[in-house]
Amino acid sequence: MVAVAEGTLRRTPLYDEHRRLGARLVDFAGWEMPVQYVGIRAEHEAVRTRAGLFDVSHMGEVLFRGPDAERALQRLLTRDVSRLERGQAGYAAVCLESGGTVDDVIAYRREEDFLVVVNAANREKDLAHFRRHTSDLAVEISDETEEWALLALQGPASEEILQRFVEKNLSTLGRYRFVREEVGGAPAIVSRTGYTGEDGFEIFVSPGDAPSLWRRLIEAGAAPAGLGARDTLRLEAGMCLYGNELDEETTPLEAGISFAVHLDKEEEFVGRQALRRQREEGLRKKLVGFELEGRGIARHGYPVAAGGEEVGVVTSGTMSPTLNRAIGMAYVPPDLEDSLAVIIRGRPVPARIVPLPFYRRSR
Repeated sequence: MVAVAEGTLRRTPLYDEHRRLGARLVDFAGWEMPVQYVGIRAEHEAVRTRAGLFDVSHMGEVLFRGPDAERALQRLLTRDVSRLERGQAGYAAVCLESGGTVDDVIAYRREEDFLVVVNAANREKDLAHFRRHTSDLAVEISDETEEWALLALQGPASEEILQRFVEKNLSTLGRYRFVREEVGGAPAIVSRTGYTGEDGFEIFVSPGDAPSLWRRLIEAGAAPAGLGARDTLRLEAGMCLYGNELDEETTPLEAGISFAVHLDKEEEFVGRQALRRQREEGLRKKLVGFELEGRGIARHGYPVAAGGEEVGVVTSGTMSPTLNRAIGMAYVPPDLEDSLAVIIRGRPVPARIVPLPFYRRSR
């Protein structure tokens, strides 16, 4: 079960493993989580060159079961879940009637039900939203967060490492597909998903099986990696982080995740009319990637200027360990095309808009 630390912070089943490895622990969405072990850059490079292992057990797991489970998700998610086959997962947004984003999630279609993974900070808000909009349906919505530990094994060597612990030939498991499989003798769900821009897997296991599996994967060559490297990796890959690129004032169309918005599906979903209007009338803002051309590092919340006027705000920024350049993402007016300036400590630093993602792995 999930432990509760002194005070209000929660702890994952791997907390003792993090302490044993000397991790620096921080408060993240009410959880005491490892931000780094030996250093963000080293952990980032381990994922890009071989494999890193993340504890993401703070993520929420919500189960939808019953005769109207699919219908409920069709109403709640921007993705057409009827297109998902059993054993397939899909990325989606959850919206307000206004089109603003409640959360971004991954829905897993299992044999008889759906498992939806939500962001840790949004779990209670999501559950209330899910139940409020499906009260007329025959669906049971249950919070199973404490029933699972979740490990993310990411990097070019992740398949080779994980293959030592499973019988299934992992080369046949496609992207955003998952299977029930024993991993090192422990019952698990293994999905080929990730949040780093690399090939990789997420492994759902019982809390009691997680510490042993964590140690065995590290012994097999995976480097423990914290939330610091997870953030620099996902930024290089141009992936959104809720609270930075996504929030209730921002639509998934503005955030550049329209691939997960199926406005043509038969069923009406919460926010569809607002998103249709926005597609017809045009965006209020758009998310862009940029590289600084002057000295400095852009950070979340820094103002963005163009033509001498403040026009937007940085959502995420870092010095890219892979590219060795200062990169970031920002919301700007839809007609801004080429250049901008980021205001760093009162000083405008020139930057140029570049395509996302910043990094794309070789296939």
